[in-house]
Amino acid sequence: MFPRTHFDVDHQQFRDSASRFYQGEIGPHADRWREEGYVDREAFSKAGAQGYLLMWAEEEYGGLGLRDLRYEQILVEENVRHGDISFFQGTHSILVGSYFDKFATAEQKQKYLPKAISGETILAIAMTEPDAGSDLAALRTKAEDKGDHWLLNGAKTYISNGILSDVLVVAARTGEGRADISLFIVERGMAGFERGANLKKMGLHAQDTAELFFKDVRLPKENLLGELNKGFVHMTQCLAIERLMTAMTSIAHAQVAFDLTLEYVKERRLFGKPLGAMQNTRFILAQLRAELDAQQAYVDQSVLLANAGTLSAERASAAKLLTSELEGKVMDSCLQLHGGAGYMDEYRISRMFTDARISRIYAGASEVMKEIIGRGVGLDARLLK
Repeated sequence: MFPRTHFDVDHQQFRDSASRFYQGEIGPHADRWREEGYVDREAFSKAGAQGYLLMWAEEEYGGLGLRDLRYEQILVEENVRHGDISFFQGTHSILVGSYFDKFATAEQKQKYLPKAISGETILAIAMTEPDAGSDLAALRTKAEDKGDHWLLNGAKTYISNGILSDVLVVAARTGEGRADISLFIVERGMAGFERGANLKKMGLHAQDTAELFFKDVRLPKENLLGELNKGFVHMTQCLAIERLMTAMTSIAHAQVAFDLTLEYVKERRLFGKPLGAMQNTRFILAQLRAELDAQQAYVDQSVLLANAGTLSAERASAAKLLTSELEGKVMDSCLQLHGGAGYMDEYRISRMFTDARISRIYAGASEVMKEIIGRGVGLDARLLK
């Protein structure tokens, strides 16, 4: 691999520890979790015991106060390599955690963060609806102000951690304007809050994904997260980090597939010689190696920009677009090089192939990423008439 100079000695020591954790506590359970359709809750509590959840949180809540995203990047990479890509601790810690970090009151942080840090409470965010995926302003879930409480009605779908989650950030319409959206904290067990079945998916079989239903859910006034009617703005502020986290996962997943395939073509013999000795194999893997190195460098630089607070929506979208598309390309090429074995579920590359397909869709489809990047260079269809 191309030298990754943004890590230092402390990061490497952290990686060694994380690698042992995922090999010992997560990886051995992956096959069972895929069969059962969800990760054990204990996985979150074990990660919490290691200090791996919401590492950014202040010590007063039980966190490490560690805001260097390079540590989170290491967790992503080691989980993909040695754990299970369906273990969505990044969704818990960064994607949802960021909303509590940026918008929660001191009282909300004191109430929710300690148990989220320990892994006792699992977090999720509910934005997507059947008719409102990438177009968040089109959502229909509604929260009505009833004076001393909010009344929540609506439905969400394709929600990650949807079955296991205990505390959810739910986006709902609170006004007549297209962007009049607010965020609310909904807890497990609230009257009127129900979950559908664990949805069957092409890949990520251990990742619980569900439909959620809200029928006259009575929310205390203090469960408003952030400012009233500023939910769309709040979500926009957090999407850059979400897309960078997705990029981290995609490039790590592609790198593992490359490594598995490189080992395979050295051992697999065809027509009396190793598959790796054939020019076609060499050219395919050489091209992938060059592209992986280039995009890894882009992601690593994006992590440093995020640490500095200067990661733009356009750059994050570019990272997400390029890495997710490359991930798909790598999986297809690597499965092809495995031949018939690659189509067999007993080979990891087969499972990785189906797990990877969602990357070009969730956290904003590739087409949406291109739209954001296009606007960033001045090609906004709303202004060019």
